[in-house]
Amino acid sequence: MSSKDRGAKRILLRSGKSPYDVVSVEDALHRDVIATNSGNLIFSDAAHKILQTQGTEVVSNGISAEVAAAGRINEEYDAFVVPLANAFRPSFESGLRRLTRLITRLRIPVVVLGVGAQTGVSYNPTRLQRIEPAVRGFVSAVLDRSASIGVRGEFTEQYLKDMGFRDVEVIGCPSLFMYGRQLAVHKRAVALTPESRIAINGSHSAVRTQGLDQIIDRTHERYPRLRFIGQNLSDARQLHWRDLSDPNAQVTAMPTHPDHPMYREDKVRVYVDPATWIDDLRSFDFSFGSRIHGNIAALLAGTPATVLCGDSRTLELCRYFDIPHRRLDKVVKDPESADPARLYEDADFTKLVGGHAERFERFTSFLDKNGLENTFTHGDGGAAFEERMRSLSFPAGVRPWNDTDMASLTSRFTWLHTRINELSVDNAQLKRDLARTRTGTKATAKLTPATPTPSVYRRARRAVGRPIRRALQSGRD
Repeated sequence: MSSKDRGAKRILLRSGKSPYDVVSVEDALHRDVIATNSGNLIFSDAAHKILQTQGTEVVSNGISAEVAAAGRINEEYDAFVVPLANAFRPSFESGLRRLTRLITRLRIPVVVLGVGAQTGVSYNPTRLQRIEPAVRGFVSAVLDRSASIGVRGEFTEQYLKDMGFRDVEVIGCPSLFMYGRQLAVHKRAVALTPESRIAINGSHSAVRTQGLDQIIDRTHERYPRLRFIGQNLSDARQLHWRDLSDPNAQVTAMPTHPDHPMYREDKVRVYVDPATWIDDLRSFDFSFGSRIHGNIAALLAGTPATVLCGDSRTLELCRYFDIPHRRLDKVVKDPESADPARLYEDADFTKLVGGHAERFERFTSFLDKNGLENTFTHGDGGAAFEERMRSLSFPAGVRPWNDTDMASLTSRFTWLHTRINELSVDNAQLKRDLARTRTGTKATAKLTPATPTPSVYRRARRAVGRPIRRALQSGRD
């Protein structure tokens, strides 16, 4: 039965998971519900809340972009809403093309919220020339199914207009509209001291090539209550499993690496749910670093934040929202200028807070133009969403695995044992299916079975090996 037959409007939302899905840390890392970066959940959860009204159901698609699903989507949904971040970048070209192939098969409206192009802070689009055909194809497909396309900021707007597209609107990112017209950010302390609670964030590229590691180390020395908040899937796996199989593990200067002192001091976290992420940041005095959504999480918590911009995606969003920011390439040349106390003192949130209502009206006007209602104008202001979220118990932030106690080992082994059983059942079923296929016709007898390799088990076994040996050794000692 189609949504039109039911009377209720159904929106398919591109997101790793629904905000209401409570997933264990192990399952979240295994399934990659954060789509490699937990910052994605900040803006997808916000979009879910904003679009949920009494007559509208919002459903997560789990980041799926299967062309084969187009018929079902056309039948079951009234719109496909796609919140995006830095999708116009060379490393996402294949993903962009897959998304375009799906969109071209859809007959329902397709609305893009806050897509951005990624280049350097100089806004030079040269590095994006290779992916221009993919970008053109995507934007054309979207505009054939919507009134306009929403982009993050000034650079992306000009980038698309230089290609000849005119129906381009700067709307920022839906994440900062999670609470509607209101955004309350203020300094709770007169000044920061060595005892202040400070959160710092950053990417592997910023640490590896842009000098952020120097700022992290310097801040760690001066502020004992510092906490690093990572966002990558590889960060979370290093914390929970001590899994060093990802290429990011080569960046040992990253606090999420087991060899880093902040790891050993339990001063690192990664969150698989925005609810716990934002809630934890409410108790901090200040947040800074190169991660845009890491600092937006702080702003949503009411905690002052400053972004150290290392590329166009962070810079254009900071400029649009008037978020306090500095260019990373400049502060690394003057380390004292990146001291949290100085950043905090210089940070002015007047324009961020004062201009928020106007930016919110621009955002909701974009939604109206594209046939989408929002909870703050057409609903209960998100009350039902927040009530349901309060009834759920999400896992705490992923922390470094420094424990060797049996309770810590047992929880991980329990999950591994369950996964092994699931793989065994799947293997047995595949063997039965293969046997039936082989007895059917001679042609199918030549098929090679696609037997799944229990990579999760092997990876986790390698990860837990060292702590297990250490635990056994300590028991003998």
